[in-house]
Parts: sequence; structure tokens; C-alpha cells
Amino acid sequence: MTKYEVLAILKNTQGYVSGEKISSLLGVSRAAVNAAVKALRKEGCEIASSTNRGYCLVSSPDLLTEGDLMSYLGEERMKTVSVLQTTDSTNRRVQELAQCGAPDGLTVIANEQTAGRGRLGRSFHSPKDTGIYFSVLLRPTCKPTEIVQITTWTAVAIARAVWRATGEQPDIKWVNDLMMGGRKICGILTEMSVESETGTIQYVVVGIGVNVNQKIDDFPEELREIAGSIAMAVGHPVSRSYLAACMIEEMDHLKSAWPDKRADYLEAYRSMCISTGREVWVTDARHTGEYALHGFCEAVCDDFSLRIRYDDGTYENVSSGEVSVKPVG
Repeated sequence: MTKYEVLAILKNTQGYVSGEKISSLLGVSRAAVNAAVKALRKEGCEIASSTNRGYCLVSSPDLLTEGDLMSYLGEERMKTVSVLQTTDSTNRRVQELAQCGAPDGLTVIANEQTAGRGRLGRSFHSPKDTGIYFSVLLRPTCKPTEIVQITTWTAVAIARAVWRATGEQPDIKWVNDLMMGGRKICGILTEMSVESETGTIQYVVVGIGVNVNQKIDDFPEELREIAGSIAMAVGHPVSRSYLAACMIEEMDHLKSAWPDKRADYLEAYRSMCISTGREVWVTDARHTGEYALHGFCEAVCDDFSLRIRYDDGTYENVSSGEVSVKPVG
């Protein structure tokens, strides 16, 4: 951990900081500081050194490390944040930790997933060094029927994080896809464990995958018509460590706001949702495949469902399934 603590100090220091001061702050030897600097240089950090002045961080690569995040979040928050270079699924890791009694707010971030998952059993493309793959553990005290809204709240939270990091506001395609430039840049998967005898929630794992710095050629051919990245939308690379820190902070705000600040998240969701006021196709357990129903989305209801007026004049509040915003025909 020492090299990441050293990186955090360098990132939060304007100009040079002496090796003696770093060793004093961390309670380690000067030799340990020197070793940490050498290790950081091997990872691509450009660190200048000067006799009697110490070290200065000139530049660092776009990495997701404990040190990068600590420079934004601080040591206390990082006690329950784990950064992995690769894993099969961050949701799976958090579920395992939850079953061992991990605390509310525990967060696992990965630089790469080998078996990322999305909604409805789909896979989520999770290549290394370009995205953020992120899961957070929640232990809410509410009924399972109420927790379904946590997914829409999360869409608002991550949209706010992207806005903080880039100055650009994503759209939300119901129910939880974040869109920029007409392409999907983020997916959210919420999974829950319920105690069978009492029906109480044991824990909720919210998984978030964000395409940050991918180029169009980085996506599999079958995704290139629909998938995009934040960098593609804003026209320049984005710091993944800063965005990840913003995501953690916004999820912490969500956790504190749940469930009393529902009106705030509902208002924000309505302002960002691009499904309303448009013609849509609705597909769910009743209307599958070629039998999807066409209609007009009139509004987001107070429970975050969609008010749909079908072509035959009937109405329905849709709270599950798929709603596609597509041209008629």
C-alpha cells in the first residue's frame, strides 16, 4: 500500500515534497519511500527528484489504483474501497464479501472484468484500461418492494458523477441506461439477497459499468451501433480515477438520502429521462419478440414507472421489462 499512499501525497502537493516529510507522514523509512517512488516510475508515473527539494509528480498514466483514488477521497473512505486490476465480476466479489459480513458502503472497483454481467442475463463488455467497473454494497432497512427504485436513483447518481467529472450531462434511457451522443455509456445491475423466513433484505449489490475512454474500434462489432464512451461524447480522454471518486461520493450521497430524498431523485430522473414524450416499443413477459407493443410514453410516474398510451387507446404503467425508443417500424 505504501506506493499508493506516496502517490496520493504527490498528487495533493503543489511542487516538491521532501522524502523526509513523506516518511514522517506515513510512518515509514526513507528507504521505503525511495522504493515506492521507483515502483511508481515503473508503472508509468513521471516523478522528478531534486536534492534538498524531494519529489514532484510531473504526470501519471490513467490508472485505477488505491493511490489515485486516495488523492481524491482520503484515507478514511478508502478503508472500505478495494481496487482490483482484474476480476470476473465486481458484483460477484461484493456478494462474497457481503456474505462474510462486509459493511454497508463497501466498494469494489476493477480495471477489467472477464465475466461482466448486465440486465436480463446479458454480458457487459469490460475491457482493461478504458472503463470503470464498480460495485457497492448497501444494507438498507426497507421492504424488497421498495428497493426496486434504487436502480433509478443510481442512474441519477452516476449521471451526476459524470457531470461533475466532465461538465456534460448524460441522458437516462428508462430504466437505467446512461446515454451520451445517442449511445449507451453506462449500464447498472442491481442484485438483492432476501431472508426467506422474514422477507427482510440482507443486502443489495449495485453494479455499475461505465465506458470511459473507449474508441469505437474497442467495442465488438455487434455493439458498435449502440455502444459509446464518455470520451467519444466529450471529445477528449477523461480521468478514470477522478470519475471513480465522483461515483463513490455520489453513491455515498445516495445512501444518505435513501429513502427520504425521493422527491429530489425523482425530479432529477424526470429531467434526464429521454423516454418520455416519445414513441416507444414495450417488451416484457407479456409482449415478447415480434409481439412488442407500440405506444407513446407520456410521463415518469411517482414510482419511477412509465405511463404508456398504446395505439389502441389503452394505458399502462410499465414498471418492468424493456422500453425501446425507436422510430416507428
